[in-house]
Amino acid sequence: MSWRRAPQQSDLSAVGSLVAETGFFSEEETLVAIELVEETLSCGPASGYEFIFADEPGDTGKLLGYTCYGPIPATRSSYDLYWIAVDPSQQGKGLGRQLLRESERCAIESGATQMFLDTSGRAQYTPTRAFYERMGYRVEATLKDFYAPGDDKVVYTRRLVA
Repeated sequence: MSWRRAPQQSDLSAVGSLVAETGFFSEEETLVAIELVEETLSCGPASGYEFIFADEPGDTGKLLGYTCYGPIPATRSSYDLYWIAVDPSQQGKGLGRQLLRESERCAIESGATQMFLDTSGRAQYTPTRAFYERMGYRVEATLKDFYAPGDDKVVYTRRLVA
């Protein structure tokens, strides 16, 4: 596995494909994932988005997973995990855990003391929520019908310690 933090032009299509292949995200959400890469390529660190990419070794360099995270504006040391996605062929093999822990480590190096993330309350996301809970995140809030009627927003948080 090859790890990198700097997005590349090729990540625009790679992130879009990966996010779509998971089967969890709508077309609109996929476009948002691509926009965050685009924003970072355009603005650099001023975008406020940071990435960790896990690529397949060798010539293919296929994107196997990634995270997008960054400081929450107007906070002293809180970070958001905006995206985490793992290729379906790699799910259940520990890549998501590695990506999340590396994101936390990098955020701590930048001064983060807590990480927030949110996900859907739909039944499809039960394994996702269980993953976050296994990783030490706890539910901070549930916003009823946030995404759509019957689709709650579940907000998680975790204190980060160096």
